Amino acid sequence: MSSVPEGSAAAGSGRTAPGTPASVTPFPAIDASGKGAPPAIVGTDPATADAPPGAGPGSPQMKTSLQILRSLDTGPRGLVEARAEERLAHFGENVLPAWRPVPWPQRFIRSLRDPFTSVLLCLGLVSAVVSAWGTACVILALVAVSCLLRSTEEHRADRSTAALRELVATTATAVRRTSSDAASREREIPVADLVPGDVIRLGPGDLVPADVQVLRAGGLTVHQSALTGESAPVAKHPLDASDPVLARAGPFAQPQLCFQGSSVTSGSGTAVIVATGGATRFAAAHDGRARQRGVSAFDRSVQGISWTLIRFMLLTPPLVLMANAALRGRGLETLPFAVAVAVGLTPEMLPVIVTTALARGAARLARTSGVIVKRLPALHDLGAVDVLCLDKTGTLTEDRPVVEAAVDGSDLPDPGVLRWAALSALWTLKLAELPAPDALDEAVLDAAEEAEEWGSAAAYEGVAALPFDPVRRVATAVLRRPGRPGVHTLVTKGAVEAVLERCALDEGERKRLLALAARKAESGLRLLAVARADRPARPGTYTPADERGLTFVGLVALRDVPAPSAADALDVLARRGVTVKVLTGDHPGTAARACEDLGLRTEAAGGYGAVVTAELVDTLSDAELARVADRATVFARCTPEHKARIVSALRAAGHTTGFLGDGVNDLPALHAADVGICPRNAVDVAREAADVVLAEKDLTAIDRAVLAGRHSNGNIATYLRITLSSNLGNVIAMLTAGLMLPFLPMLPAQVLVQNLCFDAAQLAFAFDRPAASALHRPTVLRSRDFLRFITGFGLLNAAADLATFGVLALALHNPAGTGGEAAFHAGWFTENLLTQALVMVLLRTGRSAAERRAGGPLRAAAAGLAVVGVLLPLTPLGPLLGMSALPPLYYLLLGSVLGLYAVGLTAARRRYERRRTAGAESKRA
Repeated sequence: MSSVPEGSAAAGSGRTAPGTPASVTPFPAIDASGKGAPPAIVGTDPATADAPPGAGPGSPQMKTSLQILRSLDTGPRGLVEARAEERLAHFGENVLPAWRPVPWPQRFIRSLRDPFTSVLLCLGLVSAVVSAWGTACVILALVAVSCLLRSTEEHRADRSTAALRELVATTATAVRRTSSDAASREREIPVADLVPGDVIRLGPGDLVPADVQVLRAGGLTVHQSALTGESAPVAKHPLDASDPVLARAGPFAQPQLCFQGSSVTSGSGTAVIVATGGATRFAAAHDGRARQRGVSAFDRSVQGISWTLIRFMLLTPPLVLMANAALRGRGLETLPFAVAVAVGLTPEMLPVIVTTALARGAARLARTSGVIVKRLPALHDLGAVDVLCLDKTGTLTEDRPVVEAAVDGSDLPDPGVLRWAALSALWTLKLAELPAPDALDEAVLDAAEEAEEWGSAAAYEGVAALPFDPVRRVATAVLRRPGRPGVHTLVTKGAVEAVLERCALDEGERKRLLALAARKAESGLRLLAVARADRPARPGTYTPADERGLTFVGLVALRDVPAPSAADALDVLARRGVTVKVLTGDHPGTAARACEDLGLRTEAAGGYGAVVTAELVDTLSDAELARVADRATVFARCTPEHKARIVSALRAAGHTTGFLGDGVNDLPALHAADVGICPRNAVDVAREAADVVLAEKDLTAIDRAVLAGRHSNGNIATYLRITLSSNLGNVIAMLTAGLMLPFLPMLPAQVLVQNLCFDAAQLAFAFDRPAASALHRPTVLRSRDFLRFITGFGLLNAAADLATFGVLALALHNPAGTGGEAAFHAGWFTENLLTQALVMVLLRTGRSAAERRAGGPLRAAAAGLAVVGVLLPLTPLGPLLGMSALPPLYYLLLGSVLGLYAVGLTAARRRYERRRTAGAESKRA
């Protein structure tokens, strides 16, 4: 462990670190008022005086710990609370500028970028140019309503998400004082409240919350790939003296500096903040782009369909103009009608429906299950997930394994092995200031407490510790044994191969012990090897170089305990069409044993065996890995890079993937997946990277989240199918009738009022309860199937509209007269709204008879739409819109047409469902 720089011993801890002199040089204290000097770097260039320390040309990269604390007007005991509040007001919150909430007016203007909204706006402007003011006003009203609803819902969703994120807001452990004379204490405070000069603690899994300089470190390593791209962790330690060589190196090569955007992989440390918010190097380098994610598979499907329809819509006006000019000799007077027809094809409520459905789903998840959706589009992807990748520990098995046995090198029970392992775990935890023991150490300590000889551990005294790190794969505690005053005992434990490398063994004995460990691992046990050595006592620090020439003590065997709800949850996910893949760093035997205990099949993948190891993954090309990953269930010995590559291969194979992880080593896979998922107690950096945060690491919670995603997706898909098929049918019918009649079948204002009525009714889709069948399988919109649906049912709707044309001709006898035109318009207006209401009720795909009979917002909206369609022509508003009352014969004949249409619609829907079900079953087979 690195000693504390002079004057910074045991900063804020109330005790002196091992090997540090008891008396230290005091730092300049803040005055009794708590105000001191202004919050600028002492001695910096005036041009950078208002910048947080550490930023810009005045960056104190090569200042020692003593110098940096003095320049920041702080000390190892941390800032006084009043001083911290002044600095917070001066420097602002520790928040990246690009991550601040979007103001509501800016969100409203940004809504115009939606493709459908943009086209509507263009059509409204075209109408205004040709002096069709009524049409232009209605279209622009549609645009305003769409933007208003969308921006309002997104604003509400952001506010709800911000409030929910307070439950998992990233915090940091800071050392502060209530007054200059008060004792310092550690506090968990929001990262946004950190200021330059704050002294903070860092531990494994912590995000580095700002740019900091290390004051003290014990085995501290950080990942700074977000800034440099390097994947290996970098060691960090205090700077005790200026180094000319380091001074010429870049900032990321400075061992005493850690930057926002990096994360602690191992060890612990104390640091002082030198820059916050927009003054950090992360803010300058990434400018907010680091948090941007790619478009999900579901979004790509919707956008593909949307742009196809927009192309058809843009072609409609010129086609209508040319057809009317060629067949009827009409000129530009038909332009308003052509524009209205194009508007009729537009699902202008799509952005509103999508936003509302997702926001309601996210709020319902948070309220009922404690699941927080940080990114609304992630709810899309949850409903489409068909492959869920996860680690084994803590998900399929409990976080804490149990000790099965402790044996010596001859595979005979030996309680002393457990005692030495527990002593190593206990003193490493204490001396390295780790925040908590890891799962294996905790199991060893629990088992040792039950052993009779554990009481003698109090006689041992810890001297130093070398904590575990992923490179060495061992941890070492240096102890002073009772009755051995001149001797220090090194106790090392960790991975079997790593410990045996450090033991004084001949090659034959090493191979024998490796074979013994392999046999135990193949039976599904997890192993820790233990070794020790006696060395003459010395006052200096211990380093990894001292972990040599050890004597092998024995093996501690642990087994994983299956999580109580894991087996049932796996069965439920399988029935819902979600395939589970296990990506773990454990031994293949351990992983396979846990999966078999839970009934998770581990079939051979293309001749590669039941468990695919990381070594095999390294030999496969991306295409080969995609084929293997599609069939394999368990991947063992995985590094973070392996996990990310496997997830990417599954996505390349056409799967929508979710990844559940909670550690620093899960970060690459969380970013690679369509949906990154983590529990609330995950490390800070994992919570920041995840899209969805669970109340607990439980597959049951994921099932509830998947159901919520499918619920929202089912409503969106139903809206798209019903709306677009109905709109397409109406457009086809109007174009056909327009070419056959000597007058326009509907006036532009009538078309747009009809659309407004239908738009209001469509809001009910966001509040509907989807069909049970929509929850049984991933909800994916495939362009070909979707277009086939709207084309087929659109033609059926057009047939009903054209049949109404015959009914009107029969009922009115002479529709070409002035009164006949108004009656014709009223008749077609009524029929269009009635058929659209009928479609809303009958095309709720996949519903049983009981579900279709059930009430709900959609049925109420359809009923309201039908009432408007029948009564509006009879009100005083009817003549203003160019409509008149209809004879009773029309309603009788219209009822017959609607009855036949309902029968045809029901038969077509059942046929569609049978073909869809048969296709899904053949695909699964």
